Amino acid sequence: MRIPHTFFKKTAVCTLLIALALLSLTGCSNDGPAIAANPQSISFGAAPPLSLRGTATVTASASSGLAVSFSSSTPAVCSVNSSTGIVTDITVGNCIIAANQSGNTFYAPAPLATQTLAVMFNPDQTISFGAAPTLSLGGTATVSATASSGLAVRYSSTTPSVCTVDGSSGLVKDLTTGACIIAADQTGDANFNPAPQATQTIIVATPPLITVPGAPTGVTASAGNSPNSIIVTIAATDSGGSPITSYSVISTPGGITATGTASPLTVSCPVSCSGYAFSASATNVIGSSAPSAPADVITAYTVEETFYEPDTQPRNSIFIGSFTFNATTGTVSNLKGTLSESMTGGKIAYPNDTMNWLTLTNQLSAVPVTLGGVNGLLVSTFLLPTTNTFTTAYGGDGWSPGTGFATYYGFPTAPNPKAGGVGNAYAMIFVNTANPTTALTQAQIDKLAYADCAAGGMMGSVCMTGTTIAGYGSIGSMSGHPVSQIITKGVAP
Repeated sequence: MRIPHTFFKKTAVCTLLIALALLSLTGCSNDGPAIAANPQSISFGAAPPLSLRGTATVTASASSGLAVSFSSSTPAVCSVNSSTGIVTDITVGNCIIAANQSGNTFYAPAPLATQTLAVMFNPDQTISFGAAPTLSLGGTATVSATASSGLAVRYSSTTPSVCTVDGSSGLVKDLTTGACIIAADQTGDANFNPAPQATQTIIVATPPLITVPGAPTGVTASAGNSPNSIIVTIAATDSGGSPITSYSVISTPGGITATGTASPLTVSCPVSCSGYAFSASATNVIGSSAPSAPADVITAYTVEETFYEPDTQPRNSIFIGSFTFNATTGTVSNLKGTLSESMTGGKIAYPNDTMNWLTLTNQLSAVPVTLGGVNGLLVSTFLLPTTNTFTTAYGGDGWSPGTGFATYYGFPTAPNPKAGGVGNAYAMIFVNTANPTTALTQAQIDKLAYADCAAGGMMGSVCMTGTTIAGYGSIGSMSGHPVSQIITKGVAP
């Protein structure tokens, strides 16, 4: 069956009309789907307080539930974290924070919302310390404190006998055990008032294995560089495991003290150090040691005395020696030296002489005397280990100057020493027990003496001697007599 052409034409028109109707019903177009521009708004929470040099957090929400972002409309006054809402002030004034929500497919951008925070200023400030550090004796620690103003704090120790602190860094150094109290201060500036002082207490603990020092050992005392001073030397000290911080010296009997950080220590006496002994003690961070055993003041001296010999010029009889003086006990020991024989050698004066010199090493006499109100000792040293010098056939004790007759010991039975027999010799010095180096007075010089009964000091059976009439009632056997004596501290090389 044949379908007419007009039938197909009517059918196509109807189909097109139906499609257009359906398109209008669905809202479709050739430009794609339409956007639903739903409105939204932003609301802030309560405005937080904001003080100068502080922070605050603003909150805001969009009615759409979408996240908001923050910005500062007053950047000279404040800044804000765009996501957290944390506001930081810069200066006093009104801080304006804006909240934005730019919308999405379903919501239109929200109108800008703002919140104003008044940046307030409080001139009062406070100081707070961090946690207290631990501190062991002999160590260090650091304290930390901050001021609410942000200004730098200054540290000080209110217990300076226990600890010290660096004012800027807060580095604490202990001096002993106990409570160390550190103070922090802030004096303020043009904007802030001074802060109330804050303190922190640190207990200085005793570390293990540290004790007080042991008593010093090898302590010696000797004369100083002035008549009323001594020098105390410490050979060794058990530190107790902590460095020695100081030494102390005390006298026996008491009344004289001194302190120092190292050995040797110089001790000054009110008038004289004679009659005193001295002990030493050591101190570390734990405490002080027991005192050492008292040390006598013992000093070595050099002596030179000259006897003028008119018959042997330019040679004189000279004694050069050394001795040890104990100022605590007022005693002299170990006087020894050499005595020239002025009748020997060429006519050349000391010290370029060619004289014989006798070695005197036997101190056998020390006699206390008071001369011109000065206490001292007449000390004699001998060539032989005996005081037998002169014969006792004419009286006398056999050696004392000015007694008997200066004929060699053993005369007349013993061989003449000049002919090969044995003869003795001695030299006598004066030691001022208050200060051995004091220059002698004439009365003290007059008590000096020597005798030489050795072969080179003999005139037949007569010994050479040196004395004064003022001192002993007679001049020397060849008119020799004492003219000087010089004592110096230390032993000559």
